[in-house]
Amino acid sequence: MRRTSARFRLAGFAAIATAVATLAGFTAINGATASAAEEADTYVVGTPAGYGRSTTGGAGGSVVTVSNATDFINYAKSSSTLEIRVNGTINLSSMTKVASNKTIIGVGTSGRITGSGLNVANANNVILQNLTLSGSNDDAINVQYSTNVWIDHNTITGANDGGIDIKRASDNITVSWNRMYDQDKNMLLGHDDGNGSEDRGRLHVSYHHNWFDGTNQRNPRVRFGNVVHVFNNYYDGVGSYGVASTEEAGVLVEGNYFENTDDPYHCGEGDSDPGNLRATNNYFTGSGSGQTCGSVGGVPYSYSLDSASSVKNNVMNGAGVGRI
Repeated sequence: MRRTSARFRLAGFAAIATAVATLAGFTAINGATASAAEEADTYVVGTPAGYGRSTTGGAGGSVVTVSNATDFINYAKSSSTLEIRVNGTINLSSMTKVASNKTIIGVGTSGRITGSGLNVANANNVILQNLTLSGSNDDAINVQYSTNVWIDHNTITGANDGGIDIKRASDNITVSWNRMYDQDKNMLLGHDDGNGSEDRGRLHVSYHHNWFDGTNQRNPRVRFGNVVHVFNNYYDGVGSYGVASTEEAGVLVEGNYFENTDDPYHCGEGDSDPGNLRATNNYFTGSGSGQTCGSVGGVPYSYSLDSASSVKNNVMNGAGVGRI
């Protein structure tokens, strides 16, 4: 299984491609709208699985294509509902705000963001898809005080801090079909041990069909989120540890494929107290057996679970940019 969501071609594109769009006080003509050739190879996003299943992003809004940082930043922070197509390399100098009701999607394999990352802050209903994010001077993707977010089919490498960090009362998020490599602190869930007043009852995140390709730690590292669902991911050569459950978290680790990973999952991390972790139906080769603790309930949604032994092939053939 390479994808859990449906794909649909965008209708009515021709009218958008020739229109003049006025958005958040500035006007984009011709070059900032999508071309017919780009549309022919681009699919509108379908529906995610898991906690982020209600996310629709910029569906129903205008479609624009950007190839420079100025246009990208202006559209990303706009209050309008937009599908922003990235065609080319966007060089950012600092974390760029992504506002509500946005889809940011790479065109083919050409959508690249480098230099810094994306900050989904105080936002609702955001999709980030089919982007290569490399060499950020901070996080590649930061999500805080935000709900209904889908991070899907991206390739992430070389961020100075986190690959995908989710924190500060964020909720109802799916992280799926991403490939991460050359990344140390990969995926943090929960700001710090003292942030329970914001995070208890929130931080519901589904991580599925991601390729942790030699990422060292935090795949993810969880505080307070309960139940966090980690399923059908491929862990290959993970150095320090895979999943850590801490500080009242409840993590269900299900149907994953662990290869050459000495410490697949454990309870507690650093100065953080142990959380709860339940593991079931995982596959191990050249790896440790992992540590479980406490009790963890089920997730409040239906989902399709691949057999753990098939996950490596499915994820390697489906995760990252250009695989949707």
